[in-house]
Amino acid sequence: MSAQGAKSANELAEDRTDLAVVRTVMAADRSLMAWIRTALSMISFGFTMYKLLEGFQEKGLALPNVNSPKRVGLFLIGLGTVSLVMGTVQFWLTLKDLCQLQRVQVWRSTFVIALIMSVAGLFLFFGIVSRTF
Repeated sequence: MSAQGAKSANELAEDRTDLAVVRTVMAADRSLMAWIRTALSMISFGFTMYKLLEGFQEKGLALPNVNSPKRVGLFLIGLGTVSLVMGTVQFWLTLKDLCQLQRVQVWRSTFVIALIMSVAGLFLFFGIVSRTF
């Protein structure tokens, strides 16, 4: 390699730091996607259990408690929504910390999807609560 094409130690360190930040952002994206998958599973399973147990009740099957379908559904939907909100906050705080080292785009697609799903989970939760009372 010629002397003109060689990078200085400072340039190499900056390149490595830049790549480390990119890898950290990608890891944060993957972590948020895992939160999204887990929350989506809990929310959809909660809604499914709610509708299934409600259908059993409508067909005359006696459940141990009249409010069982709503309680099971609300618990799982609430748990999924809370976990998604916690994962989203964790993602945002991670990127906020990275912004101190290098400019990082916070409004990434995974962040937007997590926000949309959080709002949908809240609507679903409060929709079931409004039918309860």
